[in-house]
Amino acid sequence: MRVLSKAYVLAAASLGAMALAANPAHAAVEQVDELIHNALQLDVNVEDGRATYRKHCVSCHGETAYGDPVRDIPALAGQRQAYVIKQLADFSELERDSREMHNVVARAEISEPQAWANIAAYVNGLPPLPHPQHGDGRYVQLGEAIFREQCSSCHEEDARGDDDGFVPSLRNQHYTYLLNEMRTMARWHTRNVDEHLVRFLDSLDEDEMTGLADYLSRQYGPTKDRSRMRDDGAVGD
Repeated sequence: MRVLSKAYVLAAASLGAMALAANPAHAAVEQVDELIHNALQLDVNVEDGRATYRKHCVSCHGETAYGDPVRDIPALAGQRQAYVIKQLADFSELERDSREMHNVVARAEISEPQAWANIAAYVNGLPPLPHPQHGDGRYVQLGEAIFREQCSSCHEEDARGDDDGFVPSLRNQHYTYLLNEMRTMARWHTRNVDEHLVRFLDSLDEDEMTGLADYLSRQYGPTKDRSRMRDDGAVGD
């Protein structure tokens, strides 16, 4: 076996540190991916998720996790588990902006992957928002055409998200939240989003974006084929 000199080891370590320093964005993405992977391997405890949600999340997202369109707070009820875990990991590693959420995930009880997995399982199992806030309906048909042509290949035809759960459900969500998120992404103000999605949203004019958000806000209610039995015996993503 080859024995490496101390100088060689130190030099290699220094080069590795320099590489990470030269590309901090890549290092941050790798850290987020590792946290997500760890969280997805954990056995979930829905009751712990319920308790943690009620202590740390209910003041903004509500008892039923229906959110608040007036305060631009999204509905979480029924959202995909892997997607919720990813967002909590992104907030934790400052890969998604929100001072309020940064403060929440900094709390000891909600700062670890186990808490994220538990919360995600809890909100995923809640009944979806029955009547989301809508737009005025002027450009719904335009929004439907855009969704079916450009978005359904990733989010599925009913906007429930992909089978793996990392592509979010866009169903059961408030109009103003959807529209504001799209506007934020189009301005390149969201770091944890694929650049192809950003370019697509940036290409939309105001009527197209309004119509897309309004169409999506009218897609609500449970889907027929999303839920399945997991290895731990729970029904969910």
